[in-house]
Amino acid sequence: MKKHLWNGFIETVKREVVPALGCTEPVSVALAAAKASRELNCIPTYIEAFVSPNLMKNGMGVGVPGTGMVGLPIAAAVGALAGDADAGLEVLKNITSEDVASAKKMLDNSAVSVGVADVSNILFAMVTVSNATDTVTVIIADSHTQVVSIEKNGQPLFIADQVTTSQATIKENIFEQATAEDIYDFALHAPLKDIDFILQASSLNNELSKEGLTGKYGLQIGATFQRNVDRGLLSGGLLTDILRRTSAASDARMDGAMKPAMSNSGSGNQGIAATMPVVVVAEHLNADQETTVRALMMSHLMAIYIKSYQNKLSALCGATTASMGAVAGMTWLLGGRFNHISNAICSMIGDITGIICDGAKTSCAMKVSSSASAAIKAALMALDGIRVTGNEGIVADDVDSSIRNMSALANGAMTQTDIQILEIMVHK
Repeated sequence: MKKHLWNGFIETVKREVVPALGCTEPVSVALAAAKASRELNCIPTYIEAFVSPNLMKNGMGVGVPGTGMVGLPIAAAVGALAGDADAGLEVLKNITSEDVASAKKMLDNSAVSVGVADVSNILFAMVTVSNATDTVTVIIADSHTQVVSIEKNGQPLFIADQVTTSQATIKENIFEQATAEDIYDFALHAPLKDIDFILQASSLNNELSKEGLTGKYGLQIGATFQRNVDRGLLSGGLLTDILRRTSAASDARMDGAMKPAMSNSGSGNQGIAATMPVVVVAEHLNADQETTVRALMMSHLMAIYIKSYQNKLSALCGATTASMGAVAGMTWLLGGRFNHISNAICSMIGDITGIICDGAKTSCAMKVSSSASAAIKAALMALDGIRVTGNEGIVADDVDSSIRNMSALANGAMTQTDIQILEIMVHK
């Protein structure tokens, strides 16, 4: 076992698995706006934002918590007027109905503009707030909360330390020394006290799931499953519960519920996809707390490992790769070992690779549901000794090569797919 990697694994999970209120792309814009307004030290009269194409794609159609609206303009406005600049991805947690009314008035007065920036960064948000005399610009880049510069009236107030940024990049590359089996070993043998913090993912995402099951949010995927169980058109059981409870959390999250999700790799949906299927299986089996902790850690760290080979935002739906983390946790809970987990992930790569990300919106709950379904299917196949083999498509004989093949597709040919998706979206 590579125990020298364990501290790095723990640091990585603590950095990548954090609470997030609302979709992380508009929230990133809201955070930049909040930080800019704090430096302006007064209520801005005009807000201007420029974002990377990928951030624009993920911010156009998703609900912004507490506002009853979708899109980046309302996120920028309410963030500037009432955002908590120190709350990270929970920047909007304290907004009120009065704040929302003021933000909507700014939109009605054409005092907020949002455009696409000509930048190479996958994740980039530049927000400028101004009043009659002063202007402040804040830039967040490369991660949803990483401020790289603050400027007031043309004078720099803060520029990110390049040495610190480089060190952060080195930390993020912990997986260059690791394999999927190293993650499996860590999850099973790390001291429980070092990893039991992951239980917060269960509590947060489970509360979001309960909120989604009220049927008040989005496309009501989770509530639809529940209604049809009640009607007798669907049976209950493990599969239905996984789909019902996982998609319900995404329903609520994508339609602006004022409850945080525990995110993974900068995405609430990825956090939901890596959490809820594992929680449902653990409850189904009456697993004890330690077993649940280890399964959740295996899921979340495996999801981060798989995502680490890909761009932060891409044309490949992140819920699919996060569900590949979930299949690891579920397969282990159901009695599997590493060879079963490896086979299950390979089968998922052969099944759902290619589901596109066409922006964040309520229908993401359908993709979350489809990914969770693929995960339990692959887990049960693997336990019966069945898998998509290395002779089929992009799947290789071993899991790590299969992961790299899928990621090469996401980072290569699918970059053009991303451009085409955004072009279609902005010209509808």
